[in-house]
Amino acid sequence: MKQRTLLREVSIKGNALHTGDAVHLTLKPAPANHGIVFRRVDLHGHPEIKPRVDLVTDLVRATTIQQGHAKIHTVEHVLSALSGCGVDNIVIEMDASEPPIMDGSAREFVKLIQQGEPVEQDAEREYFALAETISVSRGNSSIIALPYDGLKITCTSADDRGIHTQHLSLVIDPEVYTTQVAAARTFTIYEDIEELLKLGKIKGGSLDSAIVIKGDKIISKEPLRFNDEFVRHKILDIIGDITLLGLPLKAHIVATRPGHALNAELTKQLFEKYDAWRKGGKKAAKPAAPKADVTTETTLDIRRVLDMLPHRYPFVMVDRVVELKENELVAIKNVTINEPFFQGHYPGNPVMPGVLQVEAMAQAAGILLLRQTNMEGKTALFMSCDKVKWRKPVRPGDQLLIKVKMTKLRGSIACAEGECSVNGQVVSAADLMFAVVDNSAMD
Repeated sequence: MKQRTLLREVSIKGNALHTGDAVHLTLKPAPANHGIVFRRVDLHGHPEIKPRVDLVTDLVRATTIQQGHAKIHTVEHVLSALSGCGVDNIVIEMDASEPPIMDGSAREFVKLIQQGEPVEQDAEREYFALAETISVSRGNSSIIALPYDGLKITCTSADDRGIHTQHLSLVIDPEVYTTQVAAARTFTIYEDIEELLKLGKIKGGSLDSAIVIKGDKIISKEPLRFNDEFVRHKILDIIGDITLLGLPLKAHIVATRPGHALNAELTKQLFEKYDAWRKGGKKAAKPAAPKADVTTETTLDIRRVLDMLPHRYPFVMVDRVVELKENELVAIKNVTINEPFFQGHYPGNPVMPGVLQVEAMAQAAGILLLRQTNMEGKTALFMSCDKVKWRKPVRPGDQLLIKVKMTKLRGSIACAEGECSVNGQVVSAADLMFAVVDNSAMD
């Protein structure tokens, strides 16, 4: 998978949570292999800090890093957004010591990143794939990292009284992060506020930027965005804190009542494993190759879909693979009014052409076929279809659920069954046949 930066610089303004200062934050594109760097433009010489776990100096209700006289408070939300959106190279310019808290989540940072438009770069992304289990525990809190091909976080959040116990497990990718994690707001217990103020914290805090828990009641200016918003914010913080490792992580993190101190301790141990490998340690974990092991992936986002298919706009008929087994695949195609074929099919009564539904099945089956371990350097060419049935019209706004099953693979010939449905109703079906050819034969 390729590294990513932003196409253009983008800015946001707001007040910081703990210092209360007004701050102007700008995200600026950076070249490949640059990494994430904070730049304090309010200090002499515009000092830069590369966020790493060995620079952490304070973990009381936030993560603070410092190098020399330059300090950055509460780095976790903006780092979480960058990591969650798959941005590798960026300069974060700030004219104060702390990013703006905004609404207490990472949602506004995600919007900012989307406004800047993430783009791929020439260099491949390097991952750190954990090869052995590591764990950290403090009292009734614990966090464990297990080997896993991807980033999965399983988290349990709870207070001392057990009133607001929540549990959630998510496989993190940009779409999941954007829709399931980013909007979750920070929260605090009402009884902790006075002590935090005495510590010089939350000077810029308000009900606009946090949820307050008082007994069994929730105090906020906006209703909960998720029924389990607290555990989702804990996952958001974990993603931000492990970004201090310095490169994307492949692991399954299982956390019970995590906090910034526990997250940082785990990240330190991960960094030690990576550093030992980098220096030649024989028992250290080994970073994975930039390209994911295709035999173990169970879902594919659009970037991985484009890695598998030769098709490009306007003929990509698969937006995402949501389930992937050895001989079966489930994918989705979001049908929008922006599809170019709706201009002529038909004006005033837009309907998705049946042949494009067949093409969607064929592309999904092609992905499934090319997942076979002996298919590297090959392309599946759609040869014919049989038993084609179109049952219901597909219109703008529908989501096409595409299911395919491989029924034959012998030599260079493969066959599959395909079915498309909308809202649980079958709209089309077909039997498909493919020829498998070497890519060199297509030059």
